[in-house]
Amino acid sequence: MPYKEKFKPLKFPQDEQKHDHIIEWWYFNGNLKTKDGQSFSYMNTLFATKPKLVKIPFLQNIPVKTLFFSHYLLSDNNNHKFWEKVNPLCLLDHNSFSKPLLWASYDNSCLIEEEKLFNFHIVNDFVDLNLKTAKKPLLIDGKGFIDLGVKTTYYYSLTHLHTSGLIKIKNKWLSVTGLSWMDHQWAQTPLTKDDKWTWFSLQLNNGWDIMAVVYGDEKKTSHASMMDKNNRARTTSNLFFKELSPQYSSKETGAVYKLGYEIFLPDWNLKLTVKPYNKAQEMIFGNINYWEGCMDVQGELNNKKISGQGFLELVGSPMKKSLAKIYLNKFQKSGFKDLKAEVLEKIKIYR
Repeated sequence: MPYKEKFKPLKFPQDEQKHDHIIEWWYFNGNLKTKDGQSFSYMNTLFATKPKLVKIPFLQNIPVKTLFFSHYLLSDNNNHKFWEKVNPLCLLDHNSFSKPLLWASYDNSCLIEEEKLFNFHIVNDFVDLNLKTAKKPLLIDGKGFIDLGVKTTYYYSLTHLHTSGLIKIKNKWLSVTGLSWMDHQWAQTPLTKDDKWTWFSLQLNNGWDIMAVVYGDEKKTSHASMMDKNNRARTTSNLFFKELSPQYSSKETGAVYKLGYEIFLPDWNLKLTVKPYNKAQEMIFGNINYWEGCMDVQGELNNKKISGQGFLELVGSPMKKSLAKIYLNKFQKSGFKDLKAEVLEKIKIYR
C-alpha cells in the first residue's frame, strides 16, 4: 500500500519546526579539522515519531503520543576511532519547538537556531558547535517534496554550513572548524520493507553540494539534487552507483556494508569515487542497524579533476546475529545496570 500525501508548499521558519507526522528528523553531519590538521567528523540527529503508528516493534508499546530519540557520533579520521551514542528516549524541555526559530533542548543536548534563520548551535556529549549557512535551502526535487514510489516525504537540506566550535576527545575539548550539512525530513509513513537506502551528502571544491540517493529494495528510486555556488538548484533521476571496495563486516551484528562507490551523474558530466576514512561506523537502534560516516571524494567534472568531502548513510543491510546476542554484548560492554536504570527512569517520567 503506497503511503502518499498531498503536497503543501514549504514556508520558513514555520517548516523548520515539528510537524504532526508519523516520523520526522533533524539531521546534521560535518567534517572538521583542528589547527594542526587533525581530521574529525560528526553526526547529530534528533528524531520525533508516533510510536503506535511508525510500526517499529520495540517502540509500539511506549505509552506516549510523540516519542523523541537521538543518535550521534564522533570520528577520529586520522586514528580510525569512532564513538557513538543512541538515546532511545529523550526528554525535551517544555519550551522546545515553541519559539519562532528552531529551538529544542533535550537531556544534555540542544539544537538551537541562534539570532538568524538557518544558523545553529548544536551541543551533545561529543560536540559544541556553531553553524552558519552560506546558502539558501536546497528543496529536494525542486520543491522540498519527493515521491519515492511507495511513499512521499517532505525534504530540504542546508548544504553549506560553516562550522566552528569544540569537540571532546578523551575528556579534552579541541577547537575545530569545518563544513556541515543539515537534512530535515518528515513523512506520514510507517517503517516499511522498502526502507533501504544508499545516501550521500557531497560537498565539492567547485561549490557544488549534492544529495544523491538510491532508495528502495524491490522497487528502486534514484535521485540527486544539487545546489551550485551561486544558489542555483538542479535535479536529476539519471544517477548510477557502482559498488567498489572496501566493505565492512560488523562483529556486533554480522551485517555487511558496501562502503566504496563510483557515482555517475551523466546529466552533469560528473563522475566521483568515494571511499570511507573509517570502516567500523555501525549504529544500532533496536532491530534497526545502519552505517554512517564521512567519505573522501575524488573525481572528474567535464573531464577535469575535482575533489571534496561527504557522508554516506547505508540503511537496510540485514543483521545476521540475534538481537538477544547483540544487546547482551552491548550491555556487557556499556554496563547493563546503568543503562537499565536510565531507561526505566525515563519511562517513569513519561508516564
